[in-house]
Amino acid sequence: MKQSLGLTALVVRDYDEALDFYVGTLGFEKIEDAYVPDQDKRWVVVAPKGATESRLLLARAASEEQSSRIGNQTGGRVFLFLCTDDFWRDYEAYRSKGVEFVRAPKTESYGTVAVFVDLYGNLWDLVQMSTP
Repeated sequence: MKQSLGLTALVVRDYDEALDFYVGTLGFEKIEDAYVPDQDKRWVVVAPKGATESRLLLARAASEEQSSRIGNQTGGRVFLFLCTDDFWRDYEAYRSKGVEFVRAPKTESYGTVAVFVDLYGNLWDLVQMSTP
């Protein structure tokens, strides 16, 4: 049996502003963007370039409770881990596009890592894993 995590739902305020950040700033690819008329919402999926299994579903908040979770789905912990094959390339590219890093690059036993915030305040690790 083979299983994988395919989609992670990320609660967002607005589809287009989220697309602008994830596609325009981080360089993700837009995989799907379809209107779902029965629910008056869109099915919007993005993924880092080259990703084959993991993807983000940009889910517009549909209630006050959901809106209260935008930017803080994990209580202030790092929420998502963006793995890269070239940490310094991506770190410098993101900084040049105005991405805010809240923890400076650091070499850990598992690799090189820095923490950035997305447009809503969610914490992300940008990480290049060490080769064993």
